[in-house]
Amino acid sequence: MNARGQIVTVKLVITGRVQGVGFRESMRAVAQALEINGWVRNCEDGSVDATVQGNEYAIEQLVAWCHNGPPGAAVKFVTAELVESNETFIAFTRWPAYQK
Repeated sequence: MNARGQIVTVKLVITGRVQGVGFRESMRAVAQALEINGWVRNCEDGSVDATVQGNEYAIEQLVAWCHNGPPGAAVKFVTAELVESNETFIAFTRWPAYQK
């Protein structure tokens, strides 16, 4: 653990009105500002999911942001689960919307 905290990987699922409001792009910008890597995507069920990796304190800030999201979002629930990962993400990627 360094002075800024341990590096952790967290799986997020955000539900509510979170698609069509710029959630993925806004989350990418927030994550980059916090020096968090990983990815975010829209899911077919209308939720947004993400896997994020970074300093535990930065991750806490991103999770807090997810509870509100960008203007226009109406977040109902945010689940954040600490996961084990052997993968090291080197950037934050906004994946395209799901394909039917």
